[in-house]
Amino acid sequence: MGKHSLTKDHSRRNAVVVAAVGVGAVVALPATAQAATVQVPGTDFSAEVPDELIAAAGDYTGVDVNAVAGDVASQANLPAAPSSVGQQIADKALSKQGAPYVWGATGPDAFDCSGLTSWAYSQLGKSIPRTSDAQAYSGTPVSLDALQPGDIVSYYAGASHVGIYIGDHKIVHALNEGEPVQINDLDYMPINNAVRF
Repeated sequence: MGKHSLTKDHSRRNAVVVAAVGVGAVVALPATAQAATVQVPGTDFSAEVPDELIAAAGDYTGVDVNAVAGDVASQANLPAAPSSVGQQIADKALSKQGAPYVWGATGPDAFDCSGLTSWAYSQLGKSIPRTSDAQAYSGTPVSLDALQPGDIVSYYAGASHVGIYIGDHKIVHALNEGEPVQINDLDYMPINNAVRF
């Protein structure tokens, strides 16, 4: 470490700064510019925006800085925040809306109810039982008020039908012969149980 000397004409503030720097502290002097932290919605990205830049841009009193940052992020084509595995499973099943129901079919172009659920899970490398009753009784039970996208909901006594919860009180499922893969309300049929894998 180099030798430091203070002369009489240095201010007391300079002495404090030198001492603080000597012990590795970060010092913000009163004259240092202030900055606002801006969080880009839906991401882990944030940045410090100096007040001078905000002032130079004009008077934006009342402007939601985070909303503006979100607009900038979308215009910059930043990647979207990753979705949960459950949401990705629901999205895979949703991508098959309109596919025909065929008993025993497991995709990728036709499905029965448990064929759709097992296919959607397999697209994310998850292996679940093939039949509706095995799916209904193999996962971890979930109460209906705690459902998350990707959970499997079974219907009728004996779990003779299953669908994938997609959120907003809806499921996607392969209903039966003559009906394509579709979205219906969660309670479209009598619910047996719900599970999460």
